[in-house]
Amino acid sequence: MARTQGSHSDITGPKIRAVALRLFAQHGYAAVSMRQIAKEVGVQAGALYNYIPDKQSLLVTLMETHMTDVLAAWTARLETLDDADVLHRLEAFTRFHIRFHMERPDAVFIAYMELRNLTPAHFTHIEALRSRYENGLRDILEEGVSAKAFQITDPKITTLAVIGMLNGVMTWYRSGGRLSLEEVETIYWDMVRKAVGA
Repeated sequence: MARTQGSHSDITGPKIRAVALRLFAQHGYAAVSMRQIAKEVGVQAGALYNYIPDKQSLLVTLMETHMTDVLAAWTARLETLDDADVLHRLEAFTRFHIRFHMERPDAVFIAYMELRNLTPAHFTHIEALRSRYENGLRDILEEGVSAKAFQITDPKITTLAVIGMLNGVMTWYRSGGRLSLEEVETIYWDMVRKAVGA
């Protein structure tokens, strides 16, 4: 099928991903058709397959991009904290997680809520990336326990609880509200600090 006049791979490919990200976040992966994506992009439905093999591959690409971006950004942030003690690294993770994810609410929603729509092989791949990120926090918590800086019973469960709490900011925070994002980060850092008994 012919490509729509004026479409180019370096423009259309990213546009397909951007439209799919928005539609999947708004309506859910299962409810969005490739035809709907094509219409919003401005290409014929068959032309999508010049850029992406199928809808599942599109979902995997969106999730993989989000997870590799967050891993790269956290790794870069962690490299600036070589001399920081474990409490300061935990604070850095708290503030990083909120700030990074607040800028990408649709990607966060899809990364956590659409896992159920992945094939088993794709789920294993994405879950491994997510585990690498979560293990960055878990390593901090385990080090804090070893150093007797934190009082927690199970670092793995605490990791999941902290990330769940931090992800909650994306559901209710609105710019221009009563609190600035920096103030929200400070409040959440206080809650995280208390949660680990520091």
